[in-house]
Amino acid sequence: MELEELSVLEKAAMLSGASEWDSRGNERAGIPSFVMSDGPHGVRRQLGAGDHLGLGQSKPATCFPTAGTVANSWDPALAEEMGEALGKEAHDLDVNVLLGPGLNIKRNPLCGRNFEYYSEDPQVAGHMAAGLVKGIQSNGISACPKHFAVNSQELRRQASNSVIDERTMREIYLTAFEITVREAHPWTIMTSYNEVNGVYAHENKHLLQEILRDEWGFDGMVVSDWGGSNSAVDAVKAGGSLEMPSPGFTSVRELVGAVQAGTLAEADLNARAAEVAKIARLTKTEGVGRDDLLKDDIAAAHHAVARHVAENSSVLLKNVDGTLPLPAGVNVAVVGDMAKVARFQGSGSSKVNATREENLLDELTRTEGVNVAGYAQGYDRQGARNQGLIDEAVALAGKADVVVAVVGLDERSESEGLDRSTMAIPQVQNDMVDALVATGKPVVIVLIAGSPVELPWYDGVSAILYIGLSGQAGASATANALTGKVNPSGHLAETWPIQYADAPNSGWYPAIGRDAIYREGPFVGYRYYTTAGVPVRFPFGYGLSYSSFSYADLKVDDNGVEFTVTNDSDVPGATVAQLYVRGPQGGVLRPDRELKGFAKVQLDAHESKTVRIDFDRYTFRHFDTESNAWHVESGEWTLMVGANVEDILLTATHEVKGDVDPKPADPALGSYLTGKVKEVTDGEMTALFGHWVTAPGKPVTFGANDPISSWVDSKGFLARTIAKTLTKREAKVREKTGQPDLNTLFILNMPPRAMSKMTQGMIDSAMVQAIVKIANRHTFRGIGSFIAGFFRNQSANKRTEKELNNE
Repeated sequence: MELEELSVLEKAAMLSGASEWDSRGNERAGIPSFVMSDGPHGVRRQLGAGDHLGLGQSKPATCFPTAGTVANSWDPALAEEMGEALGKEAHDLDVNVLLGPGLNIKRNPLCGRNFEYYSEDPQVAGHMAAGLVKGIQSNGISACPKHFAVNSQELRRQASNSVIDERTMREIYLTAFEITVREAHPWTIMTSYNEVNGVYAHENKHLLQEILRDEWGFDGMVVSDWGGSNSAVDAVKAGGSLEMPSPGFTSVRELVGAVQAGTLAEADLNARAAEVAKIARLTKTEGVGRDDLLKDDIAAAHHAVARHVAENSSVLLKNVDGTLPLPAGVNVAVVGDMAKVARFQGSGSSKVNATREENLLDELTRTEGVNVAGYAQGYDRQGARNQGLIDEAVALAGKADVVVAVVGLDERSESEGLDRSTMAIPQVQNDMVDALVATGKPVVIVLIAGSPVELPWYDGVSAILYIGLSGQAGASATANALTGKVNPSGHLAETWPIQYADAPNSGWYPAIGRDAIYREGPFVGYRYYTTAGVPVRFPFGYGLSYSSFSYADLKVDDNGVEFTVTNDSDVPGATVAQLYVRGPQGGVLRPDRELKGFAKVQLDAHESKTVRIDFDRYTFRHFDTESNAWHVESGEWTLMVGANVEDILLTATHEVKGDVDPKPADPALGSYLTGKVKEVTDGEMTALFGHWVTAPGKPVTFGANDPISSWVDSKGFLARTIAKTLTKREAKVREKTGQPDLNTLFILNMPPRAMSKMTQGMIDSAMVQAIVKIANRHTFRGIGSFIAGFFRNQSANKRTEKELNNE
């Protein structure tokens, strides 16, 4: 039977999930149900009914380094190798769609989910994600890049409106997705929770139809984030294919009713059903051995892949007088709780039940040529002051030649659903490092964090190796880097400010109200620091090596640049050559320089290689809002090649024949012209956005799209008590366990309308309106409406299910 021959009811049923992780198939049309699973850095195949936050038990799988760490490799081929292993495990665990990679732009260092995202730059994010997608889909498994789009904070993430000018959105926040779609052709895309300029992402025709499909040529399935759908009818009209998880049959009835009323074209329903059916047929996994544990040989091989990825992603941030690699026979004091109890991934939906775990203490102890003088905990994991732990670490340092101290962010700091409150690591760790530096012994820091942290002791330590969140094999990879078996070759994929106050949007992030206004425009990350002249701790693209490299002989033609990179040392190693461009003088508003290409270059001792970086559709373009089109300005462009955004080693000019002459920037942009976005006035922001932008105050009344957390301002006692109780409970659990209370955070961030999407059909839209009455002080009327609505909804669900079964 052809899909078009199915009834409207049957096709509507295909557009929402059957359970937490399964789609609805259709036996009459030969369309199987398929399984989706979280998995940006490891397959989280849950047992039983499962949950969306990663709280339930899941099958063992390899935990690879997170995206924020893999990005530091600047090696799309390495991401593809990791993707191949991920796709293999997804296939063997009977998963059809792997929900990753995450490639939202890192707008601010404190976003709680930064560890899941690649970079502050769309070139790095896009090409790294494309590599991962290619690897996953080589197994016949669909990758699912997320979260589309303009999703940059966890606070109010289901009830936030990202307000952004069109040019910044296109050039910064969408380009990474564009590169991934055009280069890797993912079969599925996941939308974000937030609104974009007032329209929910999953029902945003501008994003899903005009840009994703019409402009980029995407022909796959668009799935909502879990609970991220708002109106099922508007989503289908706009290009949203599948609503997850199961909302019961409420959405099905809404779609059927809209077709019958003539407010939804059946052609749109057919198109969305065809997109879902395509994934079902593309990703069949019959014959898979659905074992709870990976086979031993596969587990071992993939552990080795995870180690290889971690080895190529660690970044040497400091190395005074060749402290590293550690010399043979050295006596090492190993200090820090995380040296013994490893932290190698973040919290939330991406958390993987690792097949194996390592810790640095054990790995250094078994490393030939390293004498471990002892271990000291050094600090309390939860941040409690304990001078005895510091004294123990200092005493141990006296018995060693060098101290290896493992410090960084704890489990509470980086999680889905919760933004960081500070860029600092716990003070007890800083106190320990200061005490160790005071001993006069060389102190080597192994730094664990999914995003930048402040380093108040930077000047005092001898070396810093940043390993990020390095996956289950991160400890052995770190031991290899410390001892020189591996030469660190990672480069930072994001800028590290000296202090949080230096970040361009530190004054308005995260937005606590409904509107998250992207006031800084295009000046994100290095685009801000280089244009405004703000000093940083480590620039974008920075990374040291045990080797030394030189660049020479830059040549430019109409298609790209060529230059020579030489390893001037006796140690084989790799570096990342980076191409930046600066637009013609007198042209449109631009940052001082922008990354437009890169190459990971592996060189033997004293070897030279000619490196070529080609121009592409992204190199010289800008988006013009007046013509609603991409253009290239003619004129003299400056091309810069370097080892990071500040260390420019080769420069040339290049005459570009574009399709428009340089257009002077509008003087009304004021402070934007120098990148000094902290000084931008409301009038200058209006010039950037093209319209007046202002954030509303606290709501007088609450709607279906205001989060539960906002009820703290409700005049209704019950609603206010619910919000305050949940807030206190989350803080208490986090303090007691050292882990964020993800369930409570999800509820606090959730607007009532999401209840109709997350309760397997137990709550419908009429019951949501009853809940809103409670928030608006009509407590008893709301409770009565809710109870009556519950019974009506139950009867309607039974009728719909019976009708479907009789088709």
